[in-house]
Order: sequence, then structure tokens, then C-alpha cells
Amino acid sequence: MDLIWYFGQALTLKIEQEFTQSSERVKSLDLHPTQPWILTGLYSGAVCIWNYHTQTMEKSFKVTESPVRSAKFIARKHWIVTGSDDKFIRVYNYETAELVKEFEAHSDYIRGVFVHPTLPCVLSSSDDKLIKMWDWEKGWLCTQTFEGHSHYVMQVVFNPEDTRIFASASLDSTAKIWNLSSPAPVATLTGHSKGLNCVDFFMRDDKLYLLSGSDDFTVKVWDCETKSCVQTLEGHAHNVTSCCVHPQLPVIITTSEDKSIRLWDATTYRLENTVDYGLGRVWAVGCKQGSSQVAFGCDNGTTMLKVVLVDGRPSSNS
Repeated sequence: MDLIWYFGQALTLKIEQEFTQSSERVKSLDLHPTQPWILTGLYSGAVCIWNYHTQTMEKSFKVTESPVRSAKFIARKHWIVTGSDDKFIRVYNYETAELVKEFEAHSDYIRGVFVHPTLPCVLSSSDDKLIKMWDWEKGWLCTQTFEGHSHYVMQVVFNPEDTRIFASASLDSTAKIWNLSSPAPVATLTGHSKGLNCVDFFMRDDKLYLLSGSDDFTVKVWDCETKSCVQTLEGHAHNVTSCCVHPQLPVIITTSEDKSIRLWDATTYRLENTVDYGLGRVWAVGCKQGSSQVAFGCDNGTTMLKVVLVDGRPSSNS
């Protein structure tokens, strides 16, 4: 257990390691919105659903012989969707293990699949430099192709304040902002010296910001209104692989190929803590609203942490 000062005040955060499971390299993970489940996509071509309450495996699917770089729950349909290096998207019913749909979606590796929070669609991003939108109510028809990046597209994230808008991270060293209704980007954010692996939106003081993590070892914070970089977070010793903001606390969480997880004050941008649980390079982070738990996918398995206030004030411990 690690204790850190909470933004210089007489408050502390408690970080508890709650769940650890060894496995093949984890390239992707997702937390189910209502069940105590972690979905992991493995480099070996399998996906697993772990129950972090019982510390047991609920389900396992062998998807392909190629790495599964992205796997997400579509909870309202009882599905999981996967994207892999064989260029295929596959959809499974996680209750019955039935393969619902599979199709070749891109002409190169699929880096990510991303489920829209309300619409019946999934975005996919690929090494073919494209982002595509697939509508499952139209038989998984591709209803839009988004073009503008000049290198692999590593990740996509929806704007929580306006889900018609999304951001993308690319190895062309830019983040781009898009509208679902247009094939061309509406804005491009430049400032990193190397490729981007991850992006995430967050709100602070009623303003929208975007995080971007890069192979230049830094994370940048962008003001979405002015499209300007307001802070650069420095400290990682290797490529930044994932980033997010804690769902309950103003804490930025970043991971890296330097094997560390770093926690930053989302108000002052000060580095507050660095942890390494000995699972190798950290590739993915996952969290959900209303929960204090954060999961991480690593070279040698999955771990889940709980981050809570310990001064007696209310916080979520779900």
C-alpha cells in the first residue's frame, strides 16, 4: 500500500492493489459497466473475462492466431467486440460464447475498437491510417471512413460532453478532433516530437481538456476550446502507452513502456506518485464511472488498484 499527499492539503490517497492475474501480454482491457469484470485482449490472440471480486476467470475465447490489440464490452447487447492484427473485427456474445459476426475491416493491423456510448456503432482505427465507423443495426455496414492521418492511428476516444465528437492519436505525432458526420478532421493538435499512442478527454472547472501520450515520453494537456497545449507532463523514461483521469478524483493516470504507473495532480499537474508492480511494460488502463478502481494491462498480466481518500470524506469504494 502506498500513501501520497493529496494536492498539498491535509488529505491522503490510499492506493491498494486489489487483484493481480498473470497471463500472456495484455494489449487491451475494458471494465464492464455493471459486472465486476475485466476484459483483456491478449497478444496471443485470446480474450479473457476476469471477475475481480472472486479472482477467477469467467470466460475465455480464442479469437485468432494474431495479437488482439483491442477488445471492448458492448454491454447493452451482451457482446464483446475485438480488433486484431489479421485485420478482422469479431463480435461475440459473452453469455453464450457464440460468434455473432466477423469481417475484414481494414487493410492492415487494427489498433483499436471503440464503442459509441449511445449509438449502435463502433469506431475502428488501423495501421492503414484510417478510422472507420460500423453500424451494427445495418449489418455492420461501414457508414463513414475518416481520413487525415499520415501514419498508424493508435486510439480513438469520444468527447463525454458531446458524443458526436471524438479525438484520435496517431504515430504521425498529432491528435485530431473529428465530427461523426464528416470524413475530414475539424482540428489538428501538434506539439509532440514523436508519435502519439493515446488520448483521453476530461473535465475540469467546467472546461474540456484532452490528454495525449507520446513516444517522446511526455503527456500533453490540451485546452479543447483554444486547441492549445497548457501543460506537458514529463517524467516517464520510455514511450507513454495509455492515459486517463481517475473517475472519482482529480488525478491523471499515465502508463509507459518504462514499466511504471504514474499519478499526477490534475489541477497543478504535479507528479504525485510512481508505482511499479513488477509486471513489465504497462500497455493499457481501464476505469469506469462511479468506481474507485483502475485496471492495468501489462506484459505479464493484469492488476487492479483502488484509489480512495482516507481522511473520512465520502468516496466510492465500489
